[in-house]
Formats: sequence, C-alpha cells, structure tokens
Amino acid sequence: MANLCITSLIFLSFLPIICLSFSPENPTDRRILVLLDDFALKSSHSIFFKALQNRGFELDFKLADDRQINLQRYGQYMYDGLVLFAPNTERFGGSLDLADVLDFVDSGHDLILSADVNASDLNRNIAAECGVDFDEDPSAMVIDHTNYAVSDTEGDHTMIASDDFVQSDVMLGSAKMEAPVLFKGIGHSLNSANNLAMKVLGASPSAYSANPKSKLSNPPSLTGSAISLVSVVQARNNARIMIAGSLDMFSNRLFKSGVQKAGSSNKYEKSGNEQFVTELSKWVFHERGHLKAVNVRHHKVGETDEPAIYRINDDLEYSVEIFEWSGTNWEPYVSNDVQVQFYMMSPYVLKTLSTNQNGLYYTSFKVPDVYGVFQFKVEYHRLGYTSLSLAKQIPVRPFRHNEYERFITTAFPYYGASFSTMAGFFIFSFIYLYSK
Repeated sequence: MANLCITSLIFLSFLPIICLSFSPENPTDRRILVLLDDFALKSSHSIFFKALQNRGFELDFKLADDRQINLQRYGQYMYDGLVLFAPNTERFGGSLDLADVLDFVDSGHDLILSADVNASDLNRNIAAECGVDFDEDPSAMVIDHTNYAVSDTEGDHTMIASDDFVQSDVMLGSAKMEAPVLFKGIGHSLNSANNLAMKVLGASPSAYSANPKSKLSNPPSLTGSAISLVSVVQARNNARIMIAGSLDMFSNRLFKSGVQKAGSSNKYEKSGNEQFVTELSKWVFHERGHLKAVNVRHHKVGETDEPAIYRINDDLEYSVEIFEWSGTNWEPYVSNDVQVQFYMMSPYVLKTLSTNQNGLYYTSFKVPDVYGVFQFKVEYHRLGYTSLSLAKQIPVRPFRHNEYERFITTAFPYYGASFSTMAGFFIFSFIYLYSK
C-alpha cells in the first residue's frame, strides 16, 4: 500500500511535465504522412523530403495503395499534414478515400497535392473539391513557345520557365526569387466562385494547354494567364492546401538543373525550384504567416476590471495582443491595419487599432447613444496570414431614472413655459376671485 502511494505521488509530481510535453506550444505540424506511387520517389525527390526533416518534421512514407493506411486511430488524427505524391493512384489503400482526405482538411490539417500528366480522377476530384480544376484532357500539358526553358535539344516546349510569382513575402520569404521555376506538367484553373484559392505560380500570356503529341483540332480550353501552375488554398478554418500540376517540379533533377528562359540572356546555374518549393512549404505547414490573438480586454477608462455591462456614452478602452509564429517562437506581429468593430446588426463604431510595436493593439472610444446587445468584433484577413475572428458580447443599457441631470440646458424653454403657465393660472385665479 505504501509503495502504491509513493508511486502515485511520483506520477502526480511528473503530471505537469507530461502535460507540458504534449501541449501544442507551437502551430507547426510535426508528423506528416507522405503517400507515393513508387518508393523510388524517396530518392528522386530526396532534397525536398530532407529539407522537411531538417526543419523538424517526422515523415511517414507509405505507398498510396498500402492496405495499412489510416489517418485516424481511436477517433484521433495520427498526422498533422498530408503530402500526396501519387498522381496515378486511382484508389487509396486501407480505409482512406476522398471523403477522408476532405475531412482531414476540414479538421484544420494541411495538404500538399502534386498531380502530373495522366493524373487520376481521384487526384482531380480532391483538387476540384478545393476549388482547383485541372484540364479535362488527360493527355494535355502546358505548352509555351515563347517562355520555354532553353535546352541543347529542341523539344516540344513543355518545359516551362515561369517567373510569374505571387507578390507576397509571407508566402515566398523575404529573399527575392531570381531564377525562374522549371515546370513540366498539367495546368489548372481556379474556380471563380472560390475566393479562398489563389494562384502562386502562373503561366505567361503565350501559354496554352494541349496534347503536345497531336495537332490542335479545336481551341485549347486553357490559355494564357488563366493557367495556374501552382495554387494554394487557405480554408476558413485556416487549413492550408498547395496544389501543383507537376511532380517533377519537386525532383532533385530540376532542383539542381540550370535554367535559361527563351529570349533572355540571363542564364542561372540553378533553377528557382528549390527556393520556391521550400519557402512555399514553410507557409503551407504554418511555419510562417500564422497568427494568434491573446488577452482580449475591454474596460471603462480609468478602470482595469472588465464590466458585465456598459451604459450609453461610457468611455471605454479595448486591447488585444497579436503574435506571429516565426518557425521557432512567437514574435510580436506589427501592422497598421487591424480594426475593431462595436457591432449590433451593423457596426456603430469602427476603429483602427494603434500598436506599441510589441504585439499590443489598443484603442478607446465612446459607447454610442444606443442600447442593446453589442459585440466587440475583430475580423482580420490579410494575404498569406491566418485569419483572426474575435468576438466578445457585451450589453449596453440606457441611463437609469436617477442618472439623468436634474436640469438640462436645452430644456430651459420648456421649463420657462411650465413656470409661466403656473404663474398665469395663479394671476388669473387671483383676479377672478377678488375682482368685482
């Protein structure tokens, strides 16, 4: 019995440490399932996988048709991210299917999907559910007779050298992309009804999508700048998705390959593929552009405690702290476009928050002369950053009967009218009673 008590005490003493070790102190996904068509991809794409592992990710490689594939165990997800490098797989192994992949994303997890020529319907359907539509022609590739990559042998101009990058430091890093990205694969378009999807690498106006081995009999369905080579989606739950039309784009061969764009005298010893893919994967797996808001507070001016109710025309202060994950720790987020609304059916007050450059955002304003149930709302949406949606409800009451001023200056004419009426009645009564 004594030994049991001692064992229990030891366990309880280590319980805080155990809880701390399993608590999500950072938003970075650490365990990633990689599904492959062939294990040979582990060596042919080893630079990309090695870069992920060097950043602290634990990769679990499986064939896409492995019967042991399972994303969940006892109702809990075993992985934080999913990489699908299986463009030819028609059906996943185990219990994994299209619905499971979509549920994985709907639960806030991240996804990288790379299709290729002759991409399977399964990959096309996953992309379509994310608002990305690949060319319907299964043999089509992106062709560009103007912005192709120069090579020693004259080819069919399907090796594209693209430098149409998204202009976002949070997505592609602060280091400027100098060399073009080599791309050989299929193009896609973005569903116009989906405002969450965005092109991060596009084709030039001279590009088109067609079968390079046959003559064009009909106009191509995808042409020009409407063709997206790589797109990303940030869902409303802040899950992030990257969809590319080329598996070769991630390969060691194109990472190390030199590149010269047709019509340009600039020749680069190394393509921009490694920099582009590495920086974009940091964004996808929340190593960059991930925000959190803490310590949302409001109170009357001159006080520190948060009241249960405000009165109309009260002066109040509102503050919130916002931090950004840098990949290793939380750092103050600095911006000048964070706003708060004092909202009831529509915003009665809209204020841009000031900042002390250390993550604290604050403002003060007067409660409007309207009573009801209001909300403090912060809806922050900025390109490349996770969305912040903060709401705090607070009622606003009118003045009580004993809180009004005894005499209101603007009511003096009415006071005068009342007293003059009483004086007139007194004079009239006196004259009526005592006059003959």
